[in-house]
Amino acid sequence: MPDTKRFGSTPRSMMSSLREASLKNKIFFSTLAMVLVISAAIALLARWILISSLVNELTGRGIAIAQSIADQGRGYVLTRDHPNLVSLIFDAAQLGERRMLVEYIFILDDERNVLSHTFIRPFPEPLISANPIPADKQYSVTKLIIDDASVYDIAVPIWEGIYPIGTVHVGLKQKHIDQLIGKLRITFLGFICAIFLIIFLVSHKLSKYVTRSLTQLTKLADEITRGNLDMKPLGLEDADKEEHCPAYYNMDLPCWYVDKTLGRVSPDYTPEKPAYCTDCVVKKKKSGDEVEQLADSFKHMVRSIKLYRNRVRESEEKYRSLFRSGPAPIFVLSTRTFRILDANPSALSTYDYSKEEMLKTSFLELAPEFKNRFTAYFQDNPGAESFIYPKAMHFKKGEVPFYVNVVACKTRYLERDAIIVSTSDITEMLEKDAQLIQASKMTSLGQLSAGIAHELNQPLNMIKMGSEFLDMAVNEQMPLSNESLCEISNEMSAQVDRATEIINHLREFGRKSDFSKEPIDINKPVRGVMSIMAHQLSLQNIVVTLDLGENLPPVSAHVNRLEQVLFNLVTNARDAIQSRYKTLEEEGRREIVIRSFLDQDRVCLTVSDTGCGMSPSVAEKIFDPFFTTKQTGMGMGLGLSISYGIIKDYDGTIDIKSEEGEGTTFVLSFPVTQE
Repeated sequence: MPDTKRFGSTPRSMMSSLREASLKNKIFFSTLAMVLVISAAIALLARWILISSLVNELTGRGIAIAQSIADQGRGYVLTRDHPNLVSLIFDAAQLGERRMLVEYIFILDDERNVLSHTFIRPFPEPLISANPIPADKQYSVTKLIIDDASVYDIAVPIWEGIYPIGTVHVGLKQKHIDQLIGKLRITFLGFICAIFLIIFLVSHKLSKYVTRSLTQLTKLADEITRGNLDMKPLGLEDADKEEHCPAYYNMDLPCWYVDKTLGRVSPDYTPEKPAYCTDCVVKKKKSGDEVEQLADSFKHMVRSIKLYRNRVRESEEKYRSLFRSGPAPIFVLSTRTFRILDANPSALSTYDYSKEEMLKTSFLELAPEFKNRFTAYFQDNPGAESFIYPKAMHFKKGEVPFYVNVVACKTRYLERDAIIVSTSDITEMLEKDAQLIQASKMTSLGQLSAGIAHELNQPLNMIKMGSEFLDMAVNEQMPLSNESLCEISNEMSAQVDRATEIINHLREFGRKSDFSKEPIDINKPVRGVMSIMAHQLSLQNIVVTLDLGENLPPVSAHVNRLEQVLFNLVTNARDAIQSRYKTLEEEGRREIVIRSFLDQDRVCLTVSDTGCGMSPSVAEKIFDPFFTTKQTGMGMGLGLSISYGIIKDYDGTIDIKSEEGEGTTFVLSFPVTQE
């Protein structure tokens, strides 16, 4: 068994060694092995051809000698002239180089008696019966052993007319033939060795030449693996042909292949075409064999890697500078835990944290609503790349609130999923918006002052009348029943409550509103605005119709801010009706209809009027700031712009349906608050 393992592992070991050999050695040994196999086959074939040809040639010479003796000795055989026969065969055996080839010659008569022979010893009797000539043959050749030496015996008959009168036997030395074959073999083997040596040297040079490019590619790949891309180009043929391209070494110069400098950037801007790009080696058709083309492509790849790495470094440096020096706070968050992985200096100063404190803080402590909104947004918009959250409330260190606009996007940071969040402080802007809204409210209150005074006068007059009646009853000692006194006091108290309610509502309406949200009934701001404006609208002969749905689901908003929106819409509706009907006596329907209803999962509120309406061109611009169709001094055009911003803050929408000369309808829609 051990022997079996040893013999079985040898081929595997050889195959393993062959696999681990270099390509140069594989090519070299493969070529050498192929030449060896072919040479061996050629040598064997040539040896067989040469030996066969040599034996046939010598056999032919033996036949010619025997035939010549048969022709010359025919008469001597008939006359039994033994001396001449002996002289004849000795002369034939010793002529020239025959003495080296011919072992013997003897002549037999037709009764196979020996007439003459060249042996200097007694004639071997077995030769008399050896090698007979078949009847249908002109000669016979057979191999004999004479005195432990091999001999080719050639027998040729002696003819007299048509009758055989004897046989000539010529023995050829096989030793001499083998010597000639040995000389031929040595000469041929020498020739094969010379060819093998030449093939050895040629294949060694050829394999080295073929694998030269691959060897250098391997060295180059090793340098790239170590991060060294600044080595000289490969030492291949024409390796320095890229040096004419200045962008090859100067990474600051644009490259058409990497920077697309020859590409179309925009229809009205075409980048300048570098002159050296007209003869770019990358665009040229590759030349040489496959290995050279591979080396050429590899060099271009290295060049592109260098350029791309340089561009990446430039980009990293640029974005690192933006991250560090950007005025807006920027955070890098973990997608899974929302922990702050990094923050720029602006974030530290804005949120009043140190770097160490910030990295130990969860972003949800700064923005409690962020996680739910961020997750819900990407669940509803899986294809979106960024998340925008306007007017979000964040907290500085010490839970100091302020408002920001948030932009967040998904990215990769340190080989893991992350979120980049950028915030911008809009607290000051919102304060200015609040001041603008407050100013608009004060203006509205000023416009309603007459109506408000009338609303307050009514309960005051009632109280005045009640107090005067009591004073008169006391002075004139008028008897009053307890029921009458109770009715008067109750009415005076009710009128005081009414005046208090009007004053409280005016105070609430005039109060500076904040940006907080709470679930409210959409009908509440409608009734609040109507309590202030209804009397004035009635004095202007405008009928207000409320068609408010009951038990509507709440919306997330603030009553005070929605009252501002409704006040602007009702005021515009009033102005539109007054614009259509110039005088109170003019016939026509003066009506404002306010409806509230539920449409699928949204609460809707419509404000319709029978005013002058708007053209499509006007309707497109009415939400633009400072756009107004009113005369100078009648408005600045900020009411609808402010209303639009408030509605958007509550994720609402506002649409317009207007027909010139027929009236306008504003449709407000808000999402239902999820409990």
